Amino acid sequence: MTGRLRLPWRRRTDRQPGPDPASAPPLSEAEVAEAERELGVRFPPGYRAYLREVSAGGGCVRRLRRGPEGWWWDANHETRRDLLPLPFPHPDSYAAEDDEQWAREPQSADFTDDRAYAEAWARWDDEGGEWEDRKTAGAVVLREHGCGFRTLLVITGPLADTVWWDGRATCDLIVPLSFDHPGGAPPLTFGEWREMGLTDPSHLLGPDWGRLAPL
Repeated sequence: MTGRLRLPWRRRTDRQPGPDPASAPPLSEAEVAEAERELGVRFPPGYRAYLREVSAGGGCVRRLRRGPEGWWWDANHETRRDLLPLPFPHPDSYAAEDDEQWAREPQSADFTDDRAYAEAWARWDDEGGEWEDRKTAGAVVLREHGCGFRTLLVITGPLADTVWWDGRATCDLIVPLSFDHPGGAPPLTFGEWREMGLTDPSHLLGPDWGRLAPL
């Protein structure tokens, strides 16, 4: 994603979108601060302003609310609370480890005992599940698109306040939603994403995001 000729940035609009018709009222400063303390994070400025001035979410943006188990986002079962305070890792940072993970998959031909193979594969699979969870550390699901595709909002780390496409359901990739993939793919901020009108994000994806995952 680096070292390529940058293309002109797409012209920004001055349109400030309002809340989704199905969304909830904004949160108070006290509520936002309480959620931050409980979750162990500081919401990025763009998202924090949205919560305070526009809406707590709902409709096209998953709602943040206080429930029986404390503050969390509606239907955000994919996100682990313990990983939210950790910095979101740029996908380039773990490409080599991904290859290593797949290279270490146990092969039945290497085992004379079926049970030993099954146990080794199960351990490898559990390790892989933990590895996949950590790819979205510091981020929450902002919007669900069906078929396992999701828009992520980064909450924590250097990439905070940016939005990403989680396409691992079919292609094993997390990629930035960006106007400029040929020029290095700087991810959109939360505010820029909202200015797009919450429409189909396919034009914000790079040309290689849909490659098949390794089998």
